[in-house]
Order: sequence, then structure tokens, then C-alpha cells
Amino acid sequence: MRQNALDSALLRKAEVEVERLVAVLRIGVALCLLFAFLFAVKGQEVQTLPYLRVQWILALCTLVSYFLLGGLALWLATSGRFRSWMVWPAVTLDCLFMLANTWAGLINTGLPGELTFLLPPTWLVPVILAFSVLRFNPYLQAYCVALTVAGLGYLMLWQPEAITPHIADRVKDMVMLPPNVVRVTMIALGGVVLIAAAYRTRKLLHNSIEDAQARANLTRYLPAQMADRLADGGLSELRRGKQHEMAVMFVDIRGFTNWSEGRAPEEVGAYISEFRRRVHLAVADHGGMIDKFIGDAAMILFEEENAARQALSCVDALLRELQDWGDARRAMGLDPVRVGIGLHFGEVFSGVVGDAERLEYSVFGDTVNTSARLEELTKTAGAGVIASAAVLKAAAAEPAREGWAGLPPVHLRGRSSGLEIFGRELVDPQGL
Repeated sequence: MRQNALDSALLRKAEVEVERLVAVLRIGVALCLLFAFLFAVKGQEVQTLPYLRVQWILALCTLVSYFLLGGLALWLATSGRFRSWMVWPAVTLDCLFMLANTWAGLINTGLPGELTFLLPPTWLVPVILAFSVLRFNPYLQAYCVALTVAGLGYLMLWQPEAITPHIADRVKDMVMLPPNVVRVTMIALGGVVLIAAAYRTRKLLHNSIEDAQARANLTRYLPAQMADRLADGGLSELRRGKQHEMAVMFVDIRGFTNWSEGRAPEEVGAYISEFRRRVHLAVADHGGMIDKFIGDAAMILFEEENAARQALSCVDALLRELQDWGDARRAMGLDPVRVGIGLHFGEVFSGVVGDAERLEYSVFGDTVNTSARLEELTKTAGAGVIASAAVLKAAAAEPAREGWAGLPPVHLRGRSSGLEIFGRELVDPQGL
């Protein structure tokens, strides 16, 4: 849940940033086209060509409107009023500005639809498509392409007419220097927007690589959940540490030392790797956090609201994983895998120590010590899993119904009072 909220916040921030960029580029495009237009028509004789005068007025109105659209979008993005759904009407308006101006040009000049692409507004298409590329939304890009193609396709088939000498003269006007200057400017602006898109893509890729490297380096020393928090800027909070309740589990392979004597390093390495993989699978599915692997043992933490219940569920999942592994080993004529598991629930102190070069997540307190000693107790108590009454109580578990059997209370080293405990997976202590 926390990661989803964080992803949404980052996505929201990225959307606002790109809309601010698109708005600035839209304003820049409008201003550049306006200067190109004024440069192109400077000194041109228009009094004898009324349709050209109307065409230029239409172009000016379009550029001013486009500039105002960019200003509105910039205000929305910088004032915090921008919403994700607004990109769709913005893209629609980009396309409609081009299509409406092209349609008005056809009406004014009397050119047939077949000559649509002689009109300078159609050369704004690369700019419009480049704006969509900046948003990294394939659905939005597809919508923009579909709207542009459908609109131009309609105009191309609209009012077909034979090419008369009168129309031929106007066609010649459409390929003279002024409209060509505007066309070249539009192509250049489309290239500039694509350069901005390529730069943004490269920057995002670079940031993603740096973030991935930072997280990978952190996970060499810290649980993945801690690495995520640190990468999000929570180092100072984790360094302060906190006192809170947590379920702590210790898992240890039984008889590993004797088993590993005289075996090839490759076989021992494969055995430990498979054990750790099975632990990872069980823990990941039940909200746990692997604090550390210590040789053939693991320390696992549960700190969510339902930590105790998650820990008990994780025990079931881990036993199933080890049972499956044991069955596979038996089928190959190998010995099954046996483990001891200790569980306790209570208050701990947790925090991060060290610097950015070497960090270590530490959890300590009586709860940790008790869990470790319960795991040791499985060697002599005749139970593969031993949990304190505190775990079962916090999980609202019914011991008898869930397969837990009461064991004689124990006085563990370091504790002044006895501890009520329960066991599962009862075995012969002599066989451990």
C-alpha cells in the first residue's frame, strides 16, 4: 500500500512536470511561428489578393489562440490545479487547432481537399505528435494519431473539385517563399520538441539506473524494505530508531554442520541457496522481512499491524516449502530437510546504523533474544516449531484448533520469569 501511494505521488509529480514543459514549448512554438510568419509576409503585396489577407488573419488568430492555450496550461500546471484527465482535452485542442485552421484555409482559398497538404497548418502535425511523445502515454499517443489522421483524411476527401486555372494560381501562391518559410519553421520546431522528448527520456533513464544501482547497493547490507525507505529519503528517521512491537522468527537447519562435512563446496552452496530461496518465497508472501541470513539460519521480522498472524501464516508456508523440497530430495534418494523455528512477539528497538557507504539495520531487545532461544530449544523440546504464548495471543489464535500443543513453561537465560510456550511438528528429540 505504501509503495503504491509513493508510485502514485511520483507519477503525479511527473505528469505535472511534463505538462509544464509542454505548456512552455507550446508558448515557444506559437511565438516562433508568429515571428516566422511576420518575417515571411513582410513587404508582401496583399491588397490585390484579398484571400491571402484573410488567410493571414486566420493564421494570426490561430497563433494567438495557441499562445493563450499554452499560457492556460502553464497556469494550471504551476498553480497546482492540473489534473490527470486534463491531458486528453489538451491533446484534443492541439489537434483541433491544426484541423480547424486547415479547414478554414480550404474554405478561404477554395482549394479542393486533395490539396490539403499544401496549406502550412498541416505541417504542425510533427509538433503535435511530439507533444504527445513527451507524455509517455501510449494510449494518449494513439488517440492523438487517430484524431489527426481521421481529421486530415476527412479534409482530404472534402469538396473534391477539378484543378482549374484559378485554383492553379492559388496553388502557386501556396508554394512561394512565405508559406515555405512557415513550413520549414514548423519542421524545425517539431525537431526541437523531439529533442526535448529525447533529453527527458535520457534523463529519466539515467535517474532510473542511478536509483536501481542505489537500491541494489543498499540491499547488499539491508533488507529490501529498508532499502526502499532509504532510497525514498528516510535515512534520518531510520537512524533515530523506534521502539515498537514486532514478531521475530528464527529458522535454523538441523544437522547441517554434520551433513556438510566432507561434501563438495558446490553441493553445500546449492543446498544453502535452495534453502534461502524457499525462505524467501514463504516470507515474501506473508509480509515478512528477512533481516539477515547467518550461515544455515535466518532471522525474519514481521512489523505490520497483523505481524503475529502473518508470522504464524509464514510458518505454515515455510513448512510447506520445506516439505516439497524434502519430497523432491527423497525422490532422488537424499535426506529430507529438517529445521527448527522459534517465534516470539513483543517490543523491540529497530533502526539503521552506519553511514551511506555501509549501513546496517539492527533489531534488538528481549524479544529478539527470546525468539533465538526458542529456536535453540527446538533441539531438545521435541518440537520443530516453538512459539511463545505472546505470539498466539497477539494473533488471536486458538492453539488446540490450529495444531499447537502446550509445552512445559521454561526459564530462558536472561529472563527472570518463566515463559509459556507452545509447540508444533512434534518430533523425537533424539532424532534431531
